[in-house]
Amino acid sequence: MSRLTHVTSGPYAPPAAARELTAVSADGARLHVEVHGPESAPAVVLAHGWTCSTAFWAAQLRDLATDHRVIAYDQRGHGRSAAPAADGYSTRALADDLEAVLAATLAPGEQAVLVGHSMGGMTIMAAAGRAAVREHAAAVLLCSTGSSALVAEATVVPLLRAGRTRTRITRSVLGSRAPLGPVTPLARRILRYATMGPGAAPDRVEACARIVHACPRDVRYGWSHVLESLQLDVEVGELRLPTAVLAGTADRLTPVVHARRLAAALPRCVGLTELTGAGHMTPVEAPEAVSGRIRELVATYIQVKEGA
Repeated sequence: MSRLTHVTSGPYAPPAAARELTAVSADGARLHVEVHGPESAPAVVLAHGWTCSTAFWAAQLRDLATDHRVIAYDQRGHGRSAAPAADGYSTRALADDLEAVLAATLAPGEQAVLVGHSMGGMTIMAAAGRAAVREHAAAVLLCSTGSSALVAEATVVPLLRAGRTRTRITRSVLGSRAPLGPVTPLARRILRYATMGPGAAPDRVEACARIVHACPRDVRYGWSHVLESLQLDVEVGELRLPTAVLAGTADRLTPVVHARRLAAALPRCVGLTELTGAGHMTPVEAPEAVSGRIRELVATYIQVKEGA
């Protein structure tokens, strides 16, 4: 497991959970799950992206848990969830894990808004046809994500046009086994360039850098190969729930073209939000916009029982 080196004070320090539990996936993988907020409140499920953890959602947890039951979990190998075996890296495993979390935290027939950032969005897409998603998902928010051609369309390598050379170099950068090392000023500048908008505030850069640098390099490497060959275009067509899409216009990892393509392909897209100047880390860079969109989806698509 990773060392938890997230920030410990300020708005991007993760709050204490109301309760914690372990969900067991189909292959026996054990997933760390946190529940925040009142048990009787409408539910939101948060799935983070590659190299992140539940700490990534700190701003959303603080905001939404005042009047929502917010469920966040560490993807396998991230945060406090154990790393999988060598054959445990796949979109099928991600879908299995989401099913396990929904089964462990929601009552039969209970619905929630599912929110996925980057690989978390891919997790929801991969699980689109699963029984648990059909039973428990009222609506979906896909943040800063894509369904295919991730390496070919990424623009993290500067000064090169799209093509074989840029794709090859991008593949080697994103799939590197090199350790990230401590969070230094240079590391912050690199992370900001690759994953955040040019105007990202220093405290937000620091929060993201701490989280990303805590991810074990073998886990980072293992998931990089899944993302490199990602092909979920068919699964997007299976996501027949009301689905909103949100992306930053300065995203280099999943450029906004992915969000526009998703919005066009989704059977029930209920809006595309483009955040001017934001990069890939939208829940940290623009927490109010992300939390606000989640609140809108809950208010529109989840019916709260009288007296709840």
